[in-house]
Amino acid sequence: MLEEMHVFATIVEQSSLNRASALLNVTQPALSRKISKLEEELGVELFKRVGKRLELTRIGRITYEFALELRKLQLRYLQSVNEFKAARHTLLTIGASLTTLQTTLPDLIQVMSQAAPDLEIKAVTGKTHEIVSLVREQKADLGIVASEIHEASLHCIPLFDDHLQVVVPKNHFIMDKGRAEISILNGMPMILFSKGTWYRILTDELFLTHNLSPDVRMEIDSFEAILRLLHTCRAATLLPKSYMREQMLRDNDLSVLEVDGLEHTKRTTSLIYNRSAELPGSLPLWIEEIKSRFRLAQA
Repeated sequence: MLEEMHVFATIVEQSSLNRASALLNVTQPALSRKISKLEEELGVELFKRVGKRLELTRIGRITYEFALELRKLQLRYLQSVNEFKAARHTLLTIGASLTTLQTTLPDLIQVMSQAAPDLEIKAVTGKTHEIVSLVREQKADLGIVASEIHEASLHCIPLFDDHLQVVVPKNHFIMDKGRAEISILNGMPMILFSKGTWYRILTDELFLTHNLSPDVRMEIDSFEAILRLLHTCRAATLLPKSYMREQMLRDNDLSVLEVDGLEHTKRTTSLIYNRSAELPGSLPLWIEEIKSRFRLAQA
């Protein structure tokens, strides 16, 4: 019936079977058959002939109003279908180094999901130089790295500054000392992240600069695992400030020890993308949303 209603409305609007026939690219006899079929289905007469003119009957006017509503509903529906298909096929690939995967990527994905609920996000991991290569070669739309990247082909947006913090069990003896000098880490039992990431490189540089030799008990690739093992090993750790949450500390019965000198272990976490790449969908607007959210979080 939808097709017949469209034909009927066109005839009314053209006030002529000949003009409607030309507009719809249908022969006049075929057009007459469609209207006859519609009248037969409805059991009413929609037109009456006055000389060579077609005039709507009373039920014909009501049917025309209904046909217009159907047309509007169909247009709205087709627009919704197109919007759904466009959103459904928007895939965003984000590259993140192992440490930013644990510290920054969850917050970023939350921002993106709120801005575009239908966005499909794919995450790939690697070391910082590998993520930079993925973005450079346009195998990733965005990259999250704990560094500022100065490369002509890439646009780098600093999101926030980060530094290391000493985290210990709440009942650790070191907490009795209050604010401590960095030398307190010398010989201290510690659980550290595995070698090769910016975070571990930064940690080793810190030890070398201050001539520190902690007692490294374990090296693990998971911040969460490190936190859970601190009590068991009666050890301390160094973690990025961006990873620490009050709820996380409470859940694991941990505390942050204030240590002089750690504020100098600063790294800038940045968002990078290829300058020449065609950014998918509304990505430029989403990037602005990301920058705004992280600025507010650091304020």
